[in-house]
Amino acid sequence: MADPAALLERPRPPQPPDTGPLALSRGLLKTARPRQWVKNILVVAAPAAAGELFSRHSLTQLAVVFALFTAAASAVYLINDARDADADRAHPTKCRRPVAAGQVPVPVAYAVGGLLAVLAPVAAAALCTPLTAALLAAYVVMQLAYCVSLKHVLVVDLAVVTTGFLMRAMIGGVALGIPLSRWFLITTGFGALFMVSAKRYSEAVQMAGSSEKPGATRALLTEYTTGYLRFVWQLAAGVAVLAYCLWAMESGGTANGSLLPWRQLSMAAFVLAVLRYAVFADRGTAGEPEDVVLRDRALAVIGLVWLAMYCLAVADW
Repeated sequence: MADPAALLERPRPPQPPDTGPLALSRGLLKTARPRQWVKNILVVAAPAAAGELFSRHSLTQLAVVFALFTAAASAVYLINDARDADADRAHPTKCRRPVAAGQVPVPVAYAVGGLLAVLAPVAAAALCTPLTAALLAAYVVMQLAYCVSLKHVLVVDLAVVTTGFLMRAMIGGVALGIPLSRWFLITTGFGALFMVSAKRYSEAVQMAGSSEKPGATRALLTEYTTGYLRFVWQLAAGVAVLAYCLWAMESGGTANGSLLPWRQLSMAAFVLAVLRYAVFADRGTAGEPEDVVLRDRALAVIGLVWLAMYCLAVADW
């Protein structure tokens, strides 16, 4: 007679994925990465920097831009997962993604992703400005090129991901016709490169210290050295800090009779935030930027203090 304990311990055969309409909808939503949508809040960066954020027209336009950029980013995620479905099935964690697991059929992921990729720029042309539509279309084309080949090209992969963040920060100003400051573009661009390269550095450090097959998580990591990635995030952090300080020092003293020189004071909070973030980069624990900020209470508080000072500087209070 078979041992009951042995029967209980016997592995069960894998259950077929649920492919009903409700499960398909949940799978498509999960593949669209709702957790990543928080990055699209960057669309308010340029209007906020220009002090043109709180009019009804601005808020309405920014809400539309946020939705369209979210749709475009979701299109890229869907097409990327459909393209990588076979490779993801062999990965220990990515095999749980809805497309790889069979919850979302590959043709459906391609169809929904392609539809969103086309509709987002078309809707931007109708609801915003032609330049906004062009920028959104450029983002989609660039990200799809990244999925197909650019993610395998040294240095270019860092530049593409950084440019994606910069486009998010630019598109709000483009939609509202706000001139983009050179200091805004430099600080945002190199700040994004700092976080992107810090994340890559952390992945490389963790990969070197684990038993996982090199390149299983991100193949290009085997081509980078940790020393090079450390150089990149340190260089990017230095340029971002320098550009921000030059912006802050453009006007000396108090601006337009404001109570305190908030621009200059905000430099301290900005530098402190970069230094605090660099702690996690140096430890090799700088993952997704939003996770780093939300996980560390001190960094979140420093960020809020900087934001308050920045808003006071823009408002000339």
